[in-house]
Amino acid sequence: MLRFIFNILFALFFIFFVLYLFALLPRLSRKRDMLRYRHTMFAHRGYHCLEKGIPENSMAAFRAALNRGYGIEIDLHLTKDGHLVVFHDDTLERMCGRPDVIEHLTYKELKSCRLGGTSETIPSFEDVLSLVEGQVPLLIELKIPDSSLQICEKAYQRLQQYSGPCLIQSFNTLGIRWFRLNAPHILRGQLSSNLTRDPLKEAWLLRFMVKHLLANFLGRPDFISYNLNDLPIVNVWILKHIFHIPVAVWTLNTPDMLYRGKRYFDMLIFEKQNEIY
Repeated sequence: MLRFIFNILFALFFIFFVLYLFALLPRLSRKRDMLRYRHTMFAHRGYHCLEKGIPENSMAAFRAALNRGYGIEIDLHLTKDGHLVVFHDDTLERMCGRPDVIEHLTYKELKSCRLGGTSETIPSFEDVLSLVEGQVPLLIELKIPDSSLQICEKAYQRLQQYSGPCLIQSFNTLGIRWFRLNAPHILRGQLSSNLTRDPLKEAWLLRFMVKHLLANFLGRPDFISYNLNDLPIVNVWILKHIFHIPVAVWTLNTPDMLYRGKRYFDMLIFEKQNEIY
């Protein structure tokens, strides 16, 4: 009887373990292609410093990153009239002083906004690609606030004409899955952090799965991009040390965080803070 119970428990454990690995498993066939990005430093939203008149996600910030040879991390939204623009927040409140939601405005309306009280305006994705022209790697975060994945299709259409090195990433696993199904040659990453810490509009179970990277079976990411302040967690350790998948960490904005990032991880998403580096 004890042997029978033991066999049942072992079988259940084995099934659970197989399902766990299936859920966690990344794409393994593109690890060689990811080697070129190891140790890359990505300037978070460009090499920005508002005190010097260079706001985040601005053309000035991207030029400053290019001048220093840094990779560039950007955030991509889709406007009401189907244009791709580079901006981080869901609303214009923090950077432009108005409460509007990005997806509810047209590109023309957004172009009239000024970033952080400067003369800089919200760039289009086209502006950024034309500026960078493959000089440094681009890390492109897709902002997907609802169930529509049209931004994935629009971004891919433009990237088909872009020959420079680039990676896409998103918190929304369905966006990563879209690229898995429709543009598998583009390297993709799963963004994550401690998503269950604060109440968000997304279902708690979904946030739990993304936090622990258990939704990888949908997107099969080539790399993981995780908030350094929320590490370590077991699943990131397994992906890095067992499956040897690169891990990017963000946002490194102190000397100590930069040191930890360089010592323990593969790609660094950092911010300039008044020349402290």
